[in-house]
Amino acid sequence: MKKVILGLCALCMVAFTSCKDDAAAKVKSENVAEAAKRDATAGDLPSIQFDKVEHDFGTIENGTPVETVFKYTNTGKSMLVVSNIKSTCGCTVPSNWTKEVAPGETGEFSVKFNGKGNGNQVSKTVTLTTNTEKGTETVKIKAFVEKDPNAPAKKAKPGAATIKQTNTKTGHEGHNH
Repeated sequence: MKKVILGLCALCMVAFTSCKDDAAAKVKSENVAEAAKRDATAGDLPSIQFDKVEHDFGTIENGTPVETVFKYTNTGKSMLVVSNIKSTCGCTVPSNWTKEVAPGETGEFSVKFNGKGNGNQVSKTVTLTTNTEKGTETVKIKAFVEKDPNAPAKKAKPGAATIKQTNTKTGHEGHNH
């Protein structure tokens, strides 16, 4: 029995050693060098600073499009890449953004907002997908959207407050006996 266990142990050691050799042979030296370079510059990520993180359009008429521009500066040490910009809804449309910004340089993007509401405060978030440490950055827009003067007024249902209940057994209104 001891010989069988020793034999299995020796076989396992040979198998594990041969796997380790195969794995080491598959590592490419250029990938190791690239990873080392990436890790060395990990502290040199781009950083983004906005001229404003929120824009208030104030009070706007219902359905009237408005637009603003957000500017951003790369305060990091490597190229800032903005790969995508999206908003939380279709009424807020970001466009025309600077996709690459060198360190110390400034980029920008436009945000068009076509607010519809019923006399209420509206706030929307715009998210930038970047190569900064966080990976995403956000700015906000807000506005008070006036009630649409042409919208049909909501009418109370006729007789809704004056419905009387008649008990069919007694013929009396409003009392159940």
